[in-house]
Amino acid sequence: MPATPPQPRRTVAIILLDRIVAAAAAVRRVVTGQADVSRATWVAVFAALGVVVATVVSIVSVVRTPEQLAPVTLDAPPSVDQLGTPGPGTPRGQAQPAATSPTTVGSPSASAARPPVEPPSSAPAVTPSSASPTPAALAADFVIEDNALLSYGAAVTISNPGPVPATGWTLTITLPRESLRVSAVEGARATQDGAVWTFVPDGSVGQVPGSGSTRVTFRVNGAAVGATPTACTIDGIACGGLSN
Repeated sequence: MPATPPQPRRTVAIILLDRIVAAAAAVRRVVTGQADVSRATWVAVFAALGVVVATVVSIVSVVRTPEQLAPVTLDAPPSVDQLGTPGPGTPRGQAQPAATSPTTVGSPSASAARPPVEPPSSAPAVTPSSASPTPAALAADFVIEDNALLSYGAAVTISNPGPVPATGWTLTITLPRESLRVSAVEGARATQDGAVWTFVPDGSVGQVPGSGSTRVTFRVNGAAVGATPTACTIDGIACGGLSN
């Protein structure tokens, strides 16, 4: 027995077309009175017509407005970065929450970090202790006290007009010749440089008291005439009592 060839697959359009033809034939038989029509037949006819009309309306609406049928989109699966790397004790199927970056706290502004500047203290300045007052300039007077045949005795009085004692001074006597000698010095120590003799305080009479005086005496040997000093100074200031 030969095998039955496979029936072709009926599409939706062919099925609809068959139903329309069957419904049209039933209506034709009813209208022409060729069939014995019952109440059930009328119900079947009208039901078939309703199905056909609804199917046609649906197809027409789909064909005319295909853009209204929005395609259904599926959400993309979360990425590995969002899920995070699972820990060693986490099951493979369980996702870890994504790591969140710590909130950065803004650094305080430079004006807030800088401590307030305090006004300078109004405490009175500390004044150093008053320095010792400077001694006043000394004065000196030269006088010849006695004359001899080949010598004379002289005295210089050094005065301190100020209240502060003077502890150091230099008396200079310039003689007219280098051959003249000075001896018997009291109240000072004498040194010679040519015709210039310099006197400085010794240990016993070195200080000139404030508002007081001291005396230096010596003897000039060599001649009694023409042996008077040509110059006399005390700390650079000329002595009084010299005629020239």
